[in-house]
Amino acid sequence: MAVKVLIVEDNPVARSFLCRVVRESFSDGMEITEAGDLEGARRQLAKVESEGSAGNGYKLILIDLELPDGNGMEFLGELSGKPAVKIVTTLYSDDDHLFPALQRGADGYLLKEDRFEVLVEELQRIVRGQPPLSPAIARRLLSHFRPGSTGDSGPMGLNSGFGSLTSTATPSGRGVTLDPVPEWERLTPRENEVLTYLSKGFTIKEIANLMGIKWFTVNDHIKSIYKKLNVSSRAEAAVLASKQGLV
Repeated sequence: MAVKVLIVEDNPVARSFLCRVVRESFSDGMEITEAGDLEGARRQLAKVESEGSAGNGYKLILIDLELPDGNGMEFLGELSGKPAVKIVTTLYSDDDHLFPALQRGADGYLLKEDRFEVLVEELQRIVRGQPPLSPAIARRLLSHFRPGSTGDSGPMGLNSGFGSLTSTATPSGRGVTLDPVPEWERLTPRENEVLTYLSKGFTIKEIANLMGIKWFTVNDHIKSIYKKLNVSSRAEAAVLASKQGLV
């Protein structure tokens, strides 16, 4: 069954662009509905809810904040309690738009000015159970919650997982420092292959075609790679791949 997606955007060019981003981010089994204003979005939402079962509604909704007949914030409030993943897609990166949107229930916040590849990667974070946030927005959130931070762990302890990989614990207990087996060496041959393609800029669909596997299998490999390497983006994984001579 196709996954239902609703894109609320008044600019036809931007709407077409976001449709491409969504199709590239996930499988081909997507049923995308477009709405150019709040009235149209509400109408489409009511139609789907009246026609389908409770589990067959919209799974993903992209919402622009500035619409001809109102503000996307209104629609976010109306979507409260619905199971759909709600993502703001806008040009505004300031606190006055960001935090009210998150308070209204937005599950992610993407900037339409980001490159196509960046938006695709950020949307794919949904599959990994991570919030889709544009890089600039992620930095703003960190800055907001950790003012004046100089790289320490801060009140949220966000840097606690980025220490040295060298362990001081030894079976003999003599204080001799031993290096654990690098996470890199724990990647399976398939994961190494996926990482190589990923680092060279191939999309998930392209990797799936090259390897003769399903796109969601590639996604599973990527989730495993990110977990093993303790990274959260294609760029970080690419840096490690470069250091190991895979690209």
